[in-house]
Amino acid sequence: MAHLSRKALKRKRRRAYFWGHAAEFMAANTLRLKGYHIVARGYRKPVGEIDIIARRNNLLVAVEVKARPRIGDAAEAVSAKQKRRIARALEAFVMEKPKFNGFNVRFDVLLVTSFWQWPRHIEGAWELG
Repeated sequence: MAHLSRKALKRKRRRAYFWGHAAEFMAANTLRLKGYHIVARGYRKPVGEIDIIARRNNLLVAVEVKARPRIGDAAEAVSAKQKRRIARALEAFVMEKPKFNGFNVRFDVLLVTSFWQWPRHIEGAWELG
């Protein structure tokens, strides 16, 4: 496998960064259209991170956004380790914001494959366990 030049690697990273932010923007707008209120975006703590935290009524949702060219690749992109880190980050968020204590919690994934298609929203993608 050929190594990329520094310049090519920088371009590749820049493209990935742009695509990731665009996917999160699309995901947040999709959630808003579905009646969710966006509580936080890009929530990061040492224990983990969450792309989007949204709420609807008494439901608090941690949303992982995955942008991949193919839906199957996007769906398989959330590892068990990542799920644990997202769960710990949501726990930290609720401890930080006690007004969300007692809310029902759900973990969703939004899959983005193109700028021209609606993201696929997988509600309850996994359970705490």
